[in-house]
Amino acid sequence: MSAAQGKAVPTGRFWEGRDLEDLSHEEWEALCDGCGRCCLHKLQDADTDEIYFTDVACRLLDLHSCRCSDYAHRTRQVPDCITLRPEEVAHTPWLPATCAYRLLARGEPLPDWHPLISGDAQTVHAAGVSVRGRVISEEAMGDDWEEHIVDWPG
Repeated sequence: MSAAQGKAVPTGRFWEGRDLEDLSHEEWEALCDGCGRCCLHKLQDADTDEIYFTDVACRLLDLHSCRCSDYAHRTRQVPDCITLRPEEVAHTPWLPATCAYRLLARGEPLPDWHPLISGDAQTVHAAGVSVRGRVISEEAMGDDWEEHIVDWPG
């Protein structure tokens, strides 16, 4: 469960100088910046394997907070929801360049707008990194997925 989902955020710069595999569950979850980009539907070209982001969010994504509305039970409600693990980060091509997991796996620092740096969960939205105001729920989606391909999340 992420910090925004009800648990206390670990204190200090707990991630610095550590491998992702060495983080506790709470520390791992706290790294999520709440951008909501991982909850966007993606399309993959069958011939080239290229991945395309859409502006269509999972039905469980709260479009204002950019957090899952039922995080604890999401994989029961959405069977293809992915639970990201430390060992998978380097092999998950659809993680946005701004994703804390991706950044830390590459040895890069967290950006100033990241809530663990700023101390404010709203900075991800103020920086324009989150999906807030840019997406629709899959429940409002029509049939033409290609009309919803966007380039901003990547």
